[in-house]
Amino acid sequence: MCGIVGYAGRRPATALLLDGLRRLEYRGYDSAGVALLEAGGLTCRKTVGRLDNLDKLLAGDPLAGRVGIGHTRWATHGEPSTVNSHPHLDGAGRIAVVHNGIIENYQELRAELEARGCVFQSQTDTEVVPHLIAAEWTAGRDFLAAVRAALVRCRGAYALGILNAAEPDVFYAARKGSPLIIGLGAEENFIASDVPAILKQVAEVVYLEEDQLARISADCIELFDLAGQAVPVQPQPLTLAAESADRAGFETFMLKEIHEQPRVLRSLLESHLDVPGGPRAFDRGDLDPAAWRALKQVTLVSCGTAYYAALYGRLLLERLTGLSVAVELGSEFRYAPGKVGPETLFLAVSQSGETADTLAGVRCARARGCRIAAICNVDGSTLVRESDAVLFTHAGPEIGVASTKAYTAQLMSLIFVALCAARARGELTADALAEWDRELRHVPDALHYVLNRGEAIAAIAAKHYEGPSSLYLGRRFNYPTALEGALKNKEISYQHAEGYAAGEMKHGPIALINEYVPVVCLCTRTEDEVYEKMISNVREVEARHGRIIAVVSEGDHQLDDVAEDVIPVPALREELSPLVNVVALQLLAYYAARARGNDIDKPRNLAKSVTVE
Repeated sequence: MCGIVGYAGRRPATALLLDGLRRLEYRGYDSAGVALLEAGGLTCRKTVGRLDNLDKLLAGDPLAGRVGIGHTRWATHGEPSTVNSHPHLDGAGRIAVVHNGIIENYQELRAELEARGCVFQSQTDTEVVPHLIAAEWTAGRDFLAAVRAALVRCRGAYALGILNAAEPDVFYAARKGSPLIIGLGAEENFIASDVPAILKQVAEVVYLEEDQLARISADCIELFDLAGQAVPVQPQPLTLAAESADRAGFETFMLKEIHEQPRVLRSLLESHLDVPGGPRAFDRGDLDPAAWRALKQVTLVSCGTAYYAALYGRLLLERLTGLSVAVELGSEFRYAPGKVGPETLFLAVSQSGETADTLAGVRCARARGCRIAAICNVDGSTLVRESDAVLFTHAGPEIGVASTKAYTAQLMSLIFVALCAARARGELTADALAEWDRELRHVPDALHYVLNRGEAIAAIAAKHYEGPSSLYLGRRFNYPTALEGALKNKEISYQHAEGYAAGEMKHGPIALINEYVPVVCLCTRTEDEVYEKMISNVREVEARHGRIIAVVSEGDHQLDDVAEDVIPVPALREELSPLVNVVALQLLAYYAARARGNDIDKPRNLAKSVTVE
């Protein structure tokens, strides 16, 4: 969610902080600020709105320090305003803090501090941190001990950057729950809440672990736990290519990432099919046949777009295996964990590997003895470090807030998991597996076909983007696709949209249909009655004068006389059709958002990685 950067080095810090924050804009924010250590002490600048506003403020009143912290805020406690923006200071203006996360007991801490004479300026939970550190420091502790003592009292999640005016060459960082990395440079060091912020500046990073604290200068990094014990510094290479964080000539990151999907899927196919003994499910900690056969249940946990991928994974696992499969929202699993245990594979799906609700579910499952597996895009993330087996989607940085390539990579990854489980359990013949192999290899080219129809899809979006609402209908494997298509439309075009299982339309949503409402119907062919049932649902929409947009298999003209618009896609087996159908829906949402003039890469109120509960 919130973006954090920090710098200590020989170069002027302001430009580096602003550059890092710009590279984190995709996370979503409503205000921004920086604090620097200068010759005269600690100085802070912050403002509401985009980073351009902060740029203008600093141009008129520049800062010259070489140690500083910066922040882009996504409001949780207190409305977007300058006073609620980060950094936050203690009463004496000697300590500055930037924070991602939530201090859950901030109200009781604030009441205690106010009773001791502290005056608060903001409505935020974060402001208790500098006041609490100041209270411990003035009580006689050294500053590092004061920070540790303050953090021990904070419940919840935090990634923190901290400045102390009394230490002009140093800043501090701490992590619990929310991600934070340290970037190692030549006579300079950085912190960031995500890799793109420092991608062009460093070649090595240190991932702060839970309950760790760092003291950082230009020449030195020291790590400690909250008991004050020193922790070894273990740098790791930063492997992402810097060009992955550039638009590469596309008008937005989202459009670039939509077009990257054939390459991403082709890479996944090569790494999981073209291996000895393939296909392979997990890159690390792969299950052997005996482990697969011992399983009684698979529980998938995820949030948002990844939840829809998990719904697809459940359908595929149930079709190919005899396993009992459940799908849970990360935010709800802990309240009703069901009967998971040692015979359960608990499979978490997350793009960032830092989704707080998903991680909470993982920890609940771990406590119940489950084996933990993950499908994730980010090596070194918390989810990866806490999992027994990991399948990396290798989609590269996804800068656009609305997920595209991460979603299709998750679908493909779940296919590998299902195929490997079925083969290991003796539920898929060699001939059937070979047929899957052949058909999977056609998918990247099928996506190219859809991408090449971008102009036609843009013309369809131009006809429908002004509608008050839209419905998305699908059955079986394309029911999750309908949910995801509606979500994309909501996220970036701000048109109200709902996805439904098509059979549920007559149980309520049909009341919404009139001559103004676009209804997107996923009608690609199947080998059984599902296709005919979808056609019947389309006819029901026609009878209510809905504006039908039909996604159909290439060469199928059955709906030409019914649909206002038709989007043909390559014909694939039903289980694989969501991979191409969702690309058509991504483009439809994209061009609707563009027609509305929206900020597509940074939709309002949204954050890329939701690291708070």
